[in-house]
This record gives sequence, C-alpha cells and structure tokens, in this order.
Amino acid sequence: MTTRATSDLLTLFAAAEGGWVSGEAISRSLGVSRTAVWKQVEALRTLGYLVEAAPRKGYRLIARPDLITPEEVRTGLATRRLGQVIEYRPAVGSTNDLAKELARQGAPEGLLVLADQQTAGKGRMGRSWATPPGAAIAMSVVLRPDLPPYLAPRITLAAAVAVAEAVRDATGLAAGIKWPNDVQIGGRKLCGILTEMEAEMDRVAFVVVGIGVNVGLRREQMDPAFRDSATSLALEGASGTRRAALVQAILLRLEQAYDDLLAGRFPHVLDRWRALSVTLGRPVRVLGVDGQVVVEGVAEQVDEEGALLVRDDGGRVHRVFSGEVSLRPA
Repeated sequence: MTTRATSDLLTLFAAAEGGWVSGEAISRSLGVSRTAVWKQVEALRTLGYLVEAAPRKGYRLIARPDLITPEEVRTGLATRRLGQVIEYRPAVGSTNDLAKELARQGAPEGLLVLADQQTAGKGRMGRSWATPPGAAIAMSVVLRPDLPPYLAPRITLAAAVAVAEAVRDATGLAAGIKWPNDVQIGGRKLCGILTEMEAEMDRVAFVVVGIGVNVGLRREQMDPAFRDSATSLALEGASGTRRAALVQAILLRLEQAYDDLLAGRFPHVLDRWRALSVTLGRPVRVLGVDGQVVVEGVAEQVDEEGALLVRDDGGRVHRVFSGEVSLRPA
C-alpha cells in the first residue's frame, strides 16, 4: 500500500475507537486484497503500532507510537491546504533549509516539512535549535501569500498566535508569547519560530515558517546554555502529549490565522497576539545582533507592521523591528 493507504487504514482504526474492524471492511474501504491488508498491518507492527488480530473479528489498534510521520499527521488532519503535502525525513540538518529548497523547485503552498531529528536547526539571532530524535517537533511550512514584502512580518506574529493557541488547545497549559514570536510557559521558552522569506521588489515569492517545539525534552537533553531559560511540555506536566496531534493543532490554527491575514482581518490576529503577550506592559531591555542595548523602557504596544513600541524613561517611544527582548523586574 501507499502511504496514503496507510493513512486511510489508521483513519479506519481511529474511527473504530479501539473496536474491531473486519478484514473485509478494510479491504472494501481501501480497495485492496485481504492479503494486502494483512501485509499493511504487519508493516504497522514493525513501526511500533500494537495491532491485535482475531478470527471472525478482524483487527483493532490497541496502541500507537509517538511518531510524526505523514501517516500519523494526515490521520484526522482538519486543514484544507496546510499539511496536505508532506515531506518527511527521519533526520535533517534544517527543516527550513529543505523547505526553501523545495519552494524554489515549485513546491505548493501548504507543503509541510517534518523531521524527527534536526541537527542544524536555526533560531533567531543566529542561534542553533537542535531537535533530539523523538523528543520534539521540527516542522516548516511553505506559504505563498499575495502580500507586499513589507507586510510579511505579520506572518511571524500569526504563527506565534497559532502555536500558543494550539498548545493551549492540546494541553491546557497557559502558553504566552514573548515578542516577537517566542512561545513561553512560566517565563521559559517552549517554542522558537523562524520565518524566512524570498521576495522581489513588490511581491513575496514564498515564506517558510519554521517551528520547533520542545515536547518530551528532558532537562539534560537541552543545550547547557539554555537549560535555565527553556522548558518542554513534559517538564510542564503535559508528558502525554502526542506530537502528531500537536502538529495537527498547529497547522489548523496557523491556517485560520493565515486566512484571516489574507482576508484583511489582521487586526483580529493582532488582538489575539496582544491577549497572549507576556511582553506588553512590562519593563524590557532590547539588545541588537551585536549584543548592545538598543533601548530600555516599557513595552507599550505592537503595531500592525509587527514593531514593538517601547517608551524609554524620558518618555520617547521607539519602534523596534528586530532584536532580543529580555523582561526586567517591574
């Protein structure tokens, strides 16, 4: 069977909610022979799925591994565009780099690049973002928005909203956003988002939204430089979170926010960003790429171009478009 047929088989099992599905029903639904059904069940077992078989009853799925393969992500995916085409790698240097390469080759909007392990992932300000196998989500989505390049930063804010809301949906944890797009829980970073664009003077060719989420990461697996400032869903008490389900939730929220943006409803997205913000109203220090202080003051607002408005001690308001924000004690 193809991977699409595997997804369809998993969908049948999911619909049965742990109940039995006859071999005849599977064969009829998928349009394959009973022998092909048996072979596919055996293939699932080799991947770690626990499938029980019984004469005159058929098959039932008892347990499934925590995979982020195309089959797992497609099973129950509710989006119209995002994630309908998936490029999966067990290991990759950077999902963003692979997504950009495929976008240049004409990959469709909504292409999802997934990797179980990322060895050379990129974060903001030139930082690295390593993804150990089985412990995190490394994903990148290709978008082709009909927007002028100067409005592309709105996609970054929309992606942050999507991830924070998806985490809340999937886990109930109070995820928030530190400007511009770090998703945090309890003041510690859970997720990094890196948006990269290729554009001409007046049009965007494509945007790649890279998202890395610490799911099952243990403290000792983290880079020593970030152990005090980072966290994972497991460390926050959501150890049972399935990665594929979280990918689905992120894609659905991202598609909704992206549709709002393209339809001229960005103020609605921006209101949601502000409601989720852990930055606004707080004293902040903004550092540039050289590590020097750009401005210190109170973060008052984020405008429609994604700039952070910081009022310094002298009352002057600074528009900050990039930099590293640290929250200071009140």
